[in-house]
Amino acid sequence: MTGKRNVLGRFVLMTTLLVGAAFFLAPLYVMLATSFKDAEEIRNGNLLSLPGSLNFSAWGQAWSSACTGVDCNGLQPFFWNSVFMAIPAVLISTTWGALNGYVLSLWKFRGSETFFGLLLFGVFMPFQVVLLPMSQVLGWMGLSSSIGGLILVHCLAGLPSTTLFFRNYYAAVPGELLQAAKLDGAGFWQIFLRIIVPMSTPIVMVTLIWQFTQIWNDFLFGVAFSGADSKPVTVGLNNLANTTSSVKAYNVDMAGALIAALPTVAVYVLAGRYFVRGLTAGAVKG
Repeated sequence: MTGKRNVLGRFVLMTTLLVGAAFFLAPLYVMLATSFKDAEEIRNGNLLSLPGSLNFSAWGQAWSSACTGVDCNGLQPFFWNSVFMAIPAVLISTTWGALNGYVLSLWKFRGSETFFGLLLFGVFMPFQVVLLPMSQVLGWMGLSSSIGGLILVHCLAGLPSTTLFFRNYYAAVPGELLQAAKLDGAGFWQIFLRIIVPMSTPIVMVTLIWQFTQIWNDFLFGVAFSGADSKPVTVGLNNLANTTSSVKAYNVDMAGALIAALPTVAVYVLAGRYFVRGLTAGAVKG
């Protein structure tokens, strides 16, 4: 009887998981199938029908020749803007968060807990409330409508989350380890670089993946603080989808959406296991 219950339980569990996976993967399948169809196949078929052949013309058009407003250079310039923005922003915000977490957990000072509590407000604060003051600050600094300005905005916006990740991870580091290092003559930077950083691989991977996903997929800051030559790929995709023409090119729109999503999908496919391991390591450490 117990064996039958276990088999039934596994069957119900697998069925539920398969239904859930199909539900979430259905939009991706529709996007892929549509992106490989030509206009005639889209008109004569349906959303779930497979393409007659793999036609990459929509992908090429979305990348290099589709119109995004009055500009008809495709998503290519927007894509590279996102690359030049996301990589430094991710690295800087992760490093900044690691230093903050290191100080707030292992080098506490008077008022550090209060400071950390105030910093956490940034995790829950809606970003819309900082648009006006942030635009004024960027104007004063001469960074308005530039990739440098977007990098600064994303570093500041991601600082509360990255600090929270590292602070909670480093809180489990034994204090005796630091005391022993201090007795051996190690200072602030020596302890951080030689002891803390080598043991931080799990939480670093979690933070890198988290920050890259947040920054690459951001639309609000991109549309609010970018200029004509610094718009990220999310803004370019929005312009592509909303550009009117005589015939709506759904295959080009779907190909453009997939191009915009490819970097984050690649990150999760290649480094997703490190993300899970990092979360698990943090949970085990308490």
